[in-house]
Amino acid sequence: MPGTNLTREEAQQRAKLLTVDSYEIELDLSGAQEGGTYPSVTTVRFESAEAGAETFIDLVAPAVHEVVLNGKALDVAAVFRDSRIALAHLAAGANELRVVADCAYTNTGEGLHRFVDPVDEQAYLYTQFEVPDARRVFASFEQPDLKATFRFTVTAPAGWTVISNSPTPAAPADNVWRFEPTPRISTYITALIVGPYHAVHSSYEGADGQSVPLGIYCRPSLAEFLDADAIFDVTRQGFTWFQEKFAYDYPFAKYDQLFVPEFNAGAMENAGAVTIRDQYVFRSKVTDAAYETRAETILHELAHMWFGDLVTMEWWNDLWLNESFATYTSIACQAYAEGSKWPHAWTSFANSMKTWAYRQDQLPSTHPIMADIRDLDDVLVNFDGITYAKGASVLKQLVAYVGQDAFFKGVQAYFKAHAFGNTRLSDLLGALEETSGRDLTAWSKAWLETAGINILRPEIETDASGAITAFAVRQEAPALPAGAKGEPVLRPHRIAVGLYDLADGKLVRTDRIELDIDGALTAVPELVGRARPAVVLLNDDDLSYAKVRLDEVSLANVTAHLGDFTESLPRALCWASAWDMTRDGELATRDYLALVLSGIGKESDIGVVQSLHRQVKLAVELYADPAWRDQGLAVWTDAALEHLRAAEPGSDHQLAWARAFAATARTEEQLTYLAALLDGSAEVKGLAVDTDLRWAFLERLVATGVADEPAIAAELERDRTAAGERHAATARAARPTAEAKAEAWASVVEGDSLPNAVQEAVIGGFVQTDQRELLAPYTAKYFAAVKEVWETRSHEIAQQIAVGLYPSLQVSAQTLAATDAWLASAEPNAALRRLVSESRAGVERALRAQAADAAAA
Repeated sequence: MPGTNLTREEAQQRAKLLTVDSYEIELDLSGAQEGGTYPSVTTVRFESAEAGAETFIDLVAPAVHEVVLNGKALDVAAVFRDSRIALAHLAAGANELRVVADCAYTNTGEGLHRFVDPVDEQAYLYTQFEVPDARRVFASFEQPDLKATFRFTVTAPAGWTVISNSPTPAAPADNVWRFEPTPRISTYITALIVGPYHAVHSSYEGADGQSVPLGIYCRPSLAEFLDADAIFDVTRQGFTWFQEKFAYDYPFAKYDQLFVPEFNAGAMENAGAVTIRDQYVFRSKVTDAAYETRAETILHELAHMWFGDLVTMEWWNDLWLNESFATYTSIACQAYAEGSKWPHAWTSFANSMKTWAYRQDQLPSTHPIMADIRDLDDVLVNFDGITYAKGASVLKQLVAYVGQDAFFKGVQAYFKAHAFGNTRLSDLLGALEETSGRDLTAWSKAWLETAGINILRPEIETDASGAITAFAVRQEAPALPAGAKGEPVLRPHRIAVGLYDLADGKLVRTDRIELDIDGALTAVPELVGRARPAVVLLNDDDLSYAKVRLDEVSLANVTAHLGDFTESLPRALCWASAWDMTRDGELATRDYLALVLSGIGKESDIGVVQSLHRQVKLAVELYADPAWRDQGLAVWTDAALEHLRAAEPGSDHQLAWARAFAATARTEEQLTYLAALLDGSAEVKGLAVDTDLRWAFLERLVATGVADEPAIAAELERDRTAAGERHAATARAARPTAEAKAEAWASVVEGDSLPNAVQEAVIGGFVQTDQRELLAPYTAKYFAAVKEVWETRSHEIAQQIAVGLYPSLQVSAQTLAATDAWLASAEPNAALRRLVSESRAGVERALRAQAADAAAA
């Protein structure tokens, strides 16, 4: 197999042949401050089921110096190619392999990432191994079901700290850090974090004398902003709730959380050594929604210590067993744990995670939750809204279907049966069937093994007095997107029907009926004879995963009173339904804007407010009739400024509206006011124009041509940090000149030296919705370059470019035609084809929405 791919069949054959016992890994990182490469020595002990068999071990390294199998030196030139070392003539039973190599530091967030902080000019290292990147640091059998113990020995510069999965030893006099072996875990959750990190320590004190050491780490330049007590509080809350629900003590010796720079994802569940993006150490004011998101990330990774680390999927087609469960249980912990600051967590989930799932499930790449993962290329693009958010939504549905007690009893049995092992879907379903007494075969087939979304609609008949004479729930299974695999299916749903009436101007729930629906039409006789309420809300409490539509009477009342629901979750469900209708072209963008403006002033949930800000901006910029777009943006920006001035001083809403105003400020008057807010000549009472808000204001002023390079340089001088450098890169790429665009494009596409986070910042600045004409020539350049980029860059770097630089703003039939021509001629691999096809679907959707908006004019 060429390159760095690995097929499912190869992994199955290797797992059938081998049992891996232990790794001993020696790394000399004493030259980390200078970078380059470092010596890596791996000794792995494993057993073979057959004498004379052949297999391979994985390694991505610039140089291999020595390969010794069972005491015999092998010819490196003969056995090392395509990132694999061929191993022939294995002994039956015990084997020992020693590999000596030079491995490379990276700046892509894969393998052993190296970052130099401009504040103290010190290097900071961390590993990121999921999916297949442990092999960038040591020779490994890189697949999740070949678990082993790992003993790390690391030489580091004097004064540095080394953190790994096992407890950190006392600082050694010889700068060689010798760790105890880990329990049996998969390669991808091993970890090393190395550098002069700042640390705060505490502990979790549980029942029966349990004491788990806790650590939080960040760079010293962020230490003044590290709110360690708040992070420890969320962590302890998670420990208590998870251990009670899982009935299995935390399975590792300590729990460290390390906020690291230039991290590609939100966080990574390395066993006992979780790495988290250091943007979660907030150096400027953020809203409570950001703290809630951070808490969910913390709890998500903690849940992974059981789902994923203690019990791991056999192969990546069951990745959802990790991600869906971690997502569901983290939200459930926020919603139900005693003392939680975010008991409204299901509102946030409905408002953000589920909209991600619905969007993903309507792309041509939609797939079942239990996806068909043929190889590593497949899984690398499958960390998506289906694997995380749809999976978690379906788990919430499963809990409603079997009951929460039965669900967690099944989970408890699952952990006890499979601790430190590997599983398939059938293992979990078997445990849940035993505790719930339900046959889940049909449920699993409908929900986990098929793709697509159902639509639920109420069908209501009333008499002259307004009494309900018939009520049913109509279920539809729309055709899957063109190019998607599979067939649409109707599914069993456990849902609640909420009945709402107006009382003192508020929409109050007067009754709730929970029922099972199946098939195309399900009658609800319990509602016959009742007075018709003002609003009938299907899937109230968001128990199931489905698009929901309102009947005409309910839609009219919701349109007039969306902000008047007394509870946040039904508001979020109605907002989500309106957004979904807008994306589908059922609601014109101008009508969506009017709906938002009529209700957002009454919306108390700051997470919902900020989502509406993002959605309105996207809708008006991409889904509005181009002839009306400028008018729509003017209306929105004027409203944002009004809300900014009217918001409570110092409130989260005030900050959110300040950012919303800055994001679309466009007229001379608006931009002059924005510049005055930046230089302090104008003030909004209570609004602190701090470091990150200053950059937000400046980036908009630069993108509109009001400010230029001298202003960027001056702001960077005020903020000589890594974050400041990224903001400056964004601002420079946002300048509205052909020269600035050419410079940004060249730095990303033609050069390959930018670190992952800086490249992301440049792409973010390059793509400006006000600069469509300036960006138009880059459509052809994108298609000329993207395949070579994909074939020559690391996965993370290539994916940033393939997705971020696709001409999504060029909403036209010509863009679709150019994409189709490239797909037909370029012969991209499946992963790149998927990403480009997904981006194409966005343009196609925008064209339909623009036509719907024009028709409503």
